[in-house]
Amino acid sequence: MPLLDFIRYHQHLTGTKTGCNEGDCGACIILAGELQQGVLVYRSWTSCLTPLGNAHGKHIVTIEGVNMLPALNPIQQAMLDNSATQCGFCTPGFVMSLAGFCLDRKAPTTRNAIAAIDGNICRCTGYKSIERAAAVVATLLTSRDNEEPALFAAERQILPEYFTSIKERLKSLITSLNGELNPPPDSHPCFVGGGTDLYVQQPEALQEHPIRFLLGQEMLKGITREDTRCVLGAAVTVSDLLESPVMQHYFPALENYLQLVSSTPIRNMATIAGNFVNASPIGDMTIFFLALDTTLELSDGHHTRTLPLRELYKGYKQLHKNPDEYITRCWFELPGPDTGFHFEKVSKRTHLDIASVNSAISITMAANLISEVRIAAGGVGPVPMLLTDTAAFLRGKAPGTATIKQAYAIAQLEITPISDARGTAEYKRLLLEQLIKAHFITLFPSLQVELLL
Repeated sequence: MPLLDFIRYHQHLTGTKTGCNEGDCGACIILAGELQQGVLVYRSWTSCLTPLGNAHGKHIVTIEGVNMLPALNPIQQAMLDNSATQCGFCTPGFVMSLAGFCLDRKAPTTRNAIAAIDGNICRCTGYKSIERAAAVVATLLTSRDNEEPALFAAERQILPEYFTSIKERLKSLITSLNGELNPPPDSHPCFVGGGTDLYVQQPEALQEHPIRFLLGQEMLKGITREDTRCVLGAAVTVSDLLESPVMQHYFPALENYLQLVSSTPIRNMATIAGNFVNASPIGDMTIFFLALDTTLELSDGHHTRTLPLRELYKGYKQLHKNPDEYITRCWFELPGPDTGFHFEKVSKRTHLDIASVNSAISITMAANLISEVRIAAGGVGPVPMLLTDTAAFLRGKAPGTATIKQAYAIAQLEITPISDARGTAEYKRLLLEQLIKAHFITLFPSLQVELLL
């Protein structure tokens, strides 16, 4: 069952609210704490999309768990003092997101405090008062330096004193646990990572199905550099990507790209492999890694095989994957000094929205000519696409205005967008042209004046 149902209907902790049940509103946000290589890490999660099994071995904190009765805690007091609550339905989610900020290792700036509540929606108060409250919370942390966030928050009475004991309690808990949660043998389980899409689409069916939980498996985690390759475990989350020194080094604009992907709580839960096998034609991470020519490793528990990501999709929501297989890891060649990368996305809302069209490009130059290029595009066909004809045309040519405009025309022949709630087919064709233009303007600034005319 979803963690939210367990919290409300089995533990009777009703401060955590049921809102959209799609991970959008943030009324159900809780914190999940775990030990990562001996370090206590807390993440905000939307409990409506979290399978209960993903709580295995973790410290789950609801709004009741940050109360410091009879007084309000400083986060709650900041919300009150700044008139940042009206009907109050969404307030527990905002408080929990800000509590997560207090337990995070990010710099205690107002900008980061506001970013922590990017997965929360308030329908009646107005956000300026909430932003003022977030700014107050940021000031509570200014003297933290390198102190462990949970200890600092407890010692400064920002959060309850029991947070000082959680690290040792989690160590004891992990010692007492008997491995991973696994379904009975030969039960043909459903594989679940973060659950952020599955629990939107089929929550009832999942409650009746044996599940193998992948998010907590250590063998599926980690981002490492191996020679010229970057190797990622299948359970790596979008937030893990954002915090990876390897990814930050080779993709300096990564934070700008990933801010366009959902919200902080969803990024904390959503796995890259889950995005791949979800097979959405507009999967942001799928488009990102398609442009990097990523290779997948799949396993059925007995045998493994490799498959290029570009060959995973054989039709709308159809995969070249057996039901008993799951992705264990993936890898791609790290870009060299002559390779540029860029990701773009257009959606109705800037944040917390699915794409109308998204696109990524990887382009390698040699002697002022394009020696290699891959352009991935989503929202313009039944599957995430590599524009192979467009790339073939561009190879060996200089990135001039006439060449790029011809590339637009070839791209139009490769795509087959449909009209739907995210826009008409004609609009999506125009968007792809604009995104390709944005790629080249970003990577070759000298083209800006010509391409914008």
